[in-house]
Amino acid sequence: MQQDILINWSPQETRVAIVEHGAVQELHVERTLERGLVGNVYLGKVARVLPGMQSAFIDIGLERAAFLHVADVWHPPAEGESLSASRASQPQIPIEKQVFEGQSLMVQVIKDPIGTKGARLSTQISIAGRLLVFLPQDDHIGVSQKIPTAQRDELRNRMQKLAGKEGGGFILRTNGEDASDTELGDDIAYLRKAWARIKDAALRLPAQSLLHQDLSLLQRVLRDLVGEGTQTIRVDSREQFDALKAFGSEFMPAAAEKLQHYKGERPIFDLYSIDEEVAKALARRVELKSGGYLIVDQTEALTTVDVNTGGFVGARNFDDTIFKTNLEAAQAIARQLRLRNLGGIIIVDFIDMAREDHREAVLGEFRKQLARDRVKTMAGGFSQLGLVEMTRKRTRESLAHMLCEPCPTCEGKGIVKTPRSVAYDIFREILREARQFNPREFRVVASPKVIELFLDEESQHLAGLSEFIGKPVSLQSEAAMAQEQYDIVLL
Repeated sequence: MQQDILINWSPQETRVAIVEHGAVQELHVERTLERGLVGNVYLGKVARVLPGMQSAFIDIGLERAAFLHVADVWHPPAEGESLSASRASQPQIPIEKQVFEGQSLMVQVIKDPIGTKGARLSTQISIAGRLLVFLPQDDHIGVSQKIPTAQRDELRNRMQKLAGKEGGGFILRTNGEDASDTELGDDIAYLRKAWARIKDAALRLPAQSLLHQDLSLLQRVLRDLVGEGTQTIRVDSREQFDALKAFGSEFMPAAAEKLQHYKGERPIFDLYSIDEEVAKALARRVELKSGGYLIVDQTEALTTVDVNTGGFVGARNFDDTIFKTNLEAAQAIARQLRLRNLGGIIIVDFIDMAREDHREAVLGEFRKQLARDRVKTMAGGFSQLGLVEMTRKRTRESLAHMLCEPCPTCEGKGIVKTPRSVAYDIFREILREARQFNPREFRVVASPKVIELFLDEESQHLAGLSEFIGKPVSLQSEAAMAQEQYDIVLL
């Protein structure tokens, strides 16, 4: 599939869009202030050793000193023994016998700073690639536990041949399960180069220096997103284009050749109306060209997609109308999953089809579209209830979770009480307060719609309540209040 990659860069945010046949298929966003420190490698300096806590504070050039616990101090395993086996068999050496104040130490952040706590460190370095994790201090070859047991031995043997005898261990990640030898070899070469640069920097730079940072989104474009079908990678920043060209020339020369600096007057994302597509991807309803539509609901446990014919009546009979709507929906759903980056369990409710051949055709088209997804997906057949159950691997936060937050008015429910429901809540609250207190007057402060209801349709009920409790009830409209908010002031 031919694709173009567009990169919109600004000091605060990087956005990457993957476009196929003029339509946005994926959107990746990285914000500068939200980028964590996990994975960064520093040349730290031991500031204090605390034998009582079996910990040390390491100065890595940040505002607060970082924290190294004795359990995270690496020591070389015996010959032929993996690191995990070495840790299990050897007694823990006290931290005061392993590090000393003023010592320069290569460390990696394993937990970001939180509040007043500094970052947590480890002296065992691991460098993450697209398919592999490199362990330069260990010779162990591991395979992700999420890969079925039957395939692990075969994958481990493949990795041992590819890794050779240059030293260092590798862990094959889940997304490397179906990778070719060429892809794995490219990742191994990249990781070994990255480690060589870290060692060189450790010899040249002073203590408290950053030696290695996990790749930015811009760099991950070259490593993870570029494929044989990629025609161009257009960047709208000259500075970032030059930096990416230099990085690509060293690590991914084939991908770097596709880089172009975009010099157009129009913003790069306007070329394919990408901002409009993002706005649609945050909406609950997705319109189909035929007149049908999808309803996408994302919850904590799963995502549901409901297909509806809407105003589509173009086919000769009702069965054909349903079939054509479902076929179009199968394509649209696969695209929405990629664009919104929806993961976990997904339930698709296609419109019920009477004919078996129609069901098979829709399912075949759906699986064909899902096969284009770079993220691993699994789709079952139609259940007894006519639903298609599928899973898509979670790789990062969904687009909605990244760009949005729950509505402060409805607190994520998606609905609010009607003004009449709020008015009746206020009636009950006044009765409750009247039993406990004896004020001169009750004042209701609420949103304009609720106050308007009290002055109009509920005026008789309000007068009856005032007479029943023997106290006047005054009203005050507050435009800043949400519909469900109110205050009852005792005067």
